[in-house]
Amino acid sequence: MRAIIQRVTKATVTVGEEEISSIGRGLCVLLGVSVEDTQKDADYIVRKILNLRLFEDEGGRAWTKSVVDRDFEVLCVSQFTLQCVLKANKPDFHMAMPAELAQPFYNSILENMRSSYKPELIKDGQFGAYMQVHIQNDGPVTIDLTSPTGPSDPKQLSKQEKQQQRKEKTRPKGPSESSREKGAARSKRDPNASSGADGDVSSDREP
Repeated sequence: MRAIIQRVTKATVTVGEEEISSIGRGLCVLLGVSVEDTQKDADYIVRKILNLRLFEDEGGRAWTKSVVDRDFEVLCVSQFTLQCVLKANKPDFHMAMPAELAQPFYNSILENMRSSYKPELIKDGQFGAYMQVHIQNDGPVTIDLTSPTGPSDPKQLSKQEKQQQRKEKTRPKGPSESSREKGAARSKRDPNASSGADGDVSSDREP
């Protein structure tokens, strides 16, 4: 699950000509649900949204208070495009949870958030609608948050594995590896040289 959390002075959601939701100071959260998301992901995201210290305290000290501490509002907007995987320049959304499953799952996240905070301060867009989201970012402050058990797209994993393999091939050799190679080279040059428990005695021999 991925959430783009923005600290705002105000935010609104409009569908057609109708404004369906608005908040004052608080957080606007764009939320993308993955096909692999579970209740564990939902709980993590809700906990972070409500507890991230993105606001100042009454004395003006920054990064000390959460949206809950300040009694500010939260506007959540479902956004499946956050689960985009690029194929060249074309976005692909196969990692997004299908709408018929995502809607009840998303609604359960909202209910979780409302039960954990003040329900009247949790606002929502309109699931599946073509929306105009007006965000007045404060700062700007934007947090890109992904749940720890987030999506593991096979193509992305394959890419990461290849990158790791390239890193291992280009990794500098450590002292132990270099010593072993040098020892092997000495053994090839002088078959009578020994190493190990008896120590390397090749230095006692005449050049």
